[in-house]
Amino acid sequence: MTYQQAIHQACEQLGSQAGLAKAIDVAPAIVHQWRSGVRPVPVQHCLAIERATNGAVSRRDLRPDDWHLIWPELANPVQVA
Repeated sequence: MTYQQAIHQACEQLGSQAGLAKAIDVAPAIVHQWRSGVRPVPVQHCLAIERATNGAVSRRDLRPDDWHLIWPELANPVQVA
């Protein structure tokens, strides 16, 4: 999944760009900028999007080039016995 596909999927899941914006408390214009590729999704919003979509859109999807540097715990998850 590309970054823009991930944003599109998040918008679809939450009904619209406005729905995603409301769910994560940002302006709809910001979501439009992410969706059109003007700006990437800032790190501080990735977890909120992942939670708002119940994991359907992950932090990995939103930051495909650097997620492993930002969230190294996702690269090597700890197994709980």
